[in-house]
Amino acid sequence: MSFTRRCLGRSVPAVLLIVLIACARAPRPAVRPEPPFVQSMRQIVPLPASVEPEDGDPFVIAEGLAIVIAPGNDEVRGVAEHLRDLVAFPAQPEPRIEAAVSPIPDGSIHLSLADPDTPRAPESYELTITSRAVTLTAPDPAGLFYGVQTLRQLLPPALEHEAARPFELRLPPGRVADAPRFAWRGAMLDVARHFFDVHDVKRYIDLLAMLKMNRLHLHLSDDQGWRIEIKSWPNLTAHGAKTEVGGGPGGFYTQEQYADLVAYARARFITIVPEIDMPGHTNAALSSYPELNCDGVAPAPYTGIEVGFSALCVGKEVTYTFIEDVVTEIAALTPGPYFHIGGDEVKTLTDEQYRAFIDRVQRIVASAGKEAIGWDEIAPAPLLPATIVQHWRPESPLTDAVEKGARLILSPADRIYLDMKYDVETPIGLNWAAYVEVRDAYDWDPATLVEDVPERTILGVEAPLWSETIAGIRDIEYLAFPRMAAVAELGWSPAGRRDWDGFRARLAAQARRWAALGINFYRSPQVDWRH
Repeated sequence: MSFTRRCLGRSVPAVLLIVLIACARAPRPAVRPEPPFVQSMRQIVPLPASVEPEDGDPFVIAEGLAIVIAPGNDEVRGVAEHLRDLVAFPAQPEPRIEAAVSPIPDGSIHLSLADPDTPRAPESYELTITSRAVTLTAPDPAGLFYGVQTLRQLLPPALEHEAARPFELRLPPGRVADAPRFAWRGAMLDVARHFFDVHDVKRYIDLLAMLKMNRLHLHLSDDQGWRIEIKSWPNLTAHGAKTEVGGGPGGFYTQEQYADLVAYARARFITIVPEIDMPGHTNAALSSYPELNCDGVAPAPYTGIEVGFSALCVGKEVTYTFIEDVVTEIAALTPGPYFHIGGDEVKTLTDEQYRAFIDRVQRIVASAGKEAIGWDEIAPAPLLPATIVQHWRPESPLTDAVEKGARLILSPADRIYLDMKYDVETPIGLNWAAYVEVRDAYDWDPATLVEDVPERTILGVEAPLWSETIAGIRDIEYLAFPRMAAVAELGWSPAGRRDWDGFRARLAAQARRWAALGINFYRSPQVDWRH
């Protein structure tokens, strides 16, 4: 009901004019605008090492904001541009990026690299927010980027929906001192069983970066499809990329597209780890080139989900020529130091054949300037000092690998395989390892997972997402979120500060941001998403 109608009530027509004049002169009731929303410093995911909220006025991001940096470092400038894009309004001038001055000007955000003579943990940062200024200091550009991700969570969720961005952004006062627990905080995406295009992979990279993840392992080949162009072996994509699980059209990345993905991830401080699975999981390659088969006969393309039936002919020299060419081409496109050789679920070779193969392939990878990574089946094989073992089978023995000096990535299938269903009602996913609810993914400690494995040998954690049952980014998001936030906290936060009740409360606070971002996340009944 309008103010005029409330004033008129049931007045008769004869006095209508008098009443209208009186109503027009009557004072309107005061309307108190709600203060701009201010996030809590106690809602950050992953949980920082130290958070000290303070009383006082917030820092207001207003028109004319200056982001101040020291000149001469392209990566630092890239972080400043990322922050500028986060807080810019469509109808206002963009925040300025300016050269550092002293003292720090009021109303500015200052990004700076710490004194190199002061020891600080890699990827760490310190963030201080007052009503006058925001200062973010880190030993490296990656730390600045992660500090910006914390700033992002301290800004209103409406920020993520460009059309609904508020015209005044406020940051709560306080201090955050933070550093990651593990160097390896990863996710794996299987683009072989179902193919995901460049746009979808970039979307996944953006969501990982928001959670301070720093590795994306791409499973680029399997029985169902070969997903990266190899110029010296063109039939891998001309023939081997045209299938996927269920008989779909498949697809592949050109070398230019792959290089673009690598650069996109690198700008967000995520290292791409390419995987070419071998000697098993190779039907797409075997179907493309008959000479890679011991009998010289190419098998038909495969669109099912069984494993263990295929293997390269490890006794033929052409097999190693093939592997060297593939590794060399992909390594040249991948500036990161790693190359994943797979090595899992091989059922057609003897132990002796398998171990000799792994020994030789590691050396091919090393000759390309990369460190080899393999699934935990490689642990009994001779291992080079730089080789990394990825633990996925909950009961697999790792003592021998550790005694050989191997470093470990932990991906226990019954904890952080994201293709596992949440529960029996989950419409997509599998359940061969377990049903994995959010608490299952969160409530364990990497340092105590494997008996007789000291924490110093653990590089970190990685959450694989196999794609037998998923066919698009919405499926990826549904299985990855909210469990990816649990994995991020496992990899980042100090063990002594983590607890389930605190995490589920902070997780619930992410719902509005994730909704604004359009993430198709699973609303687990273990979390009260109303808060």
